[in-house]
Amino acid sequence: MLKVHSSGGSGPCLAGISSEYYTRLERGNATGVSESVIEGIAQALQLDEAERTHLLDLLRGAGTTRPPRRRPAQQRVRPTVQRVLDSMTGTPAFILSGRGDVLAANHLGRALFSPVYADPVRPPNNARFVFLSPHATEFFRHWDEVAGDTVAMLRAEAGRDLYDRRLTDLIGELSTRSAEFRRRWAAHNVRMHTTGVKLLHHPVVGDLDLPFETFPLPDGPSQFLLTYTAEPHTPSQDALNLLASWAATNDGIERSAPANDFQPADSGETPD
Repeated sequence: MLKVHSSGGSGPCLAGISSEYYTRLERGNATGVSESVIEGIAQALQLDEAERTHLLDLLRGAGTTRPPRRRPAQQRVRPTVQRVLDSMTGTPAFILSGRGDVLAANHLGRALFSPVYADPVRPPNNARFVFLSPHATEFFRHWDEVAGDTVAMLRAEAGRDLYDRRLTDLIGELSTRSAEFRRRWAAHNVRMHTTGVKLLHHPVVGDLDLPFETFPLPDGPSQFLLTYTAEPHTPSQDALNLLASWAATNDGIERSAPANDFQPADSGETPD
């Protein structure tokens, strides 16, 4: 489980624990491990915040009795949260789950993500689109970066809840259908990607360079608000305004998306 090594010496020595105890933790036997030991290992391995959080989640989960693999209740977005989304008329806004399900969106958000909504599976899932849709590499102009961030997000979410059946089913589906996902998943990277710029190519309005921010919802189970904006007086702002005008005259936005041509279940190829 602990496959990262520090550059200044061995993990056990720097963490102040025996090699035998460290080996036991590597094998997933974390019963009775203390917070101070976990913190010591995190410092010894020079983990960043995302890696440290992932380590804490893994060791806490490994130190508990394994419950039956469960299918959690369907995540729902409170009506008040949906009203907040709908009030953000000039900003594409979404509520996403930790595994990348698009749980809710405002009208402009559905217009922006119309290619994602082409998947008939509901709720649409960002990871499924990234790795299974042939349109993903066109929609995300920096697809390689997006793919890495998506896998790192799923890896972190898997550490938070080792027995989430929907998450393990999603990872199993992606591993079966995408060789590229399998390769990236095997790297065990974790990352918190909460702000940045997405470079998109929308089938209606063309290229958009959109800064994004994410905000965790305080009482939702791994739900967060995702918003996109455009820098004022830029071509991206013009394109976003054009998208808003198009969305206002297209009630069936999802039907304007590319055809339903996600890869068949037995495919092991990546998008091209």
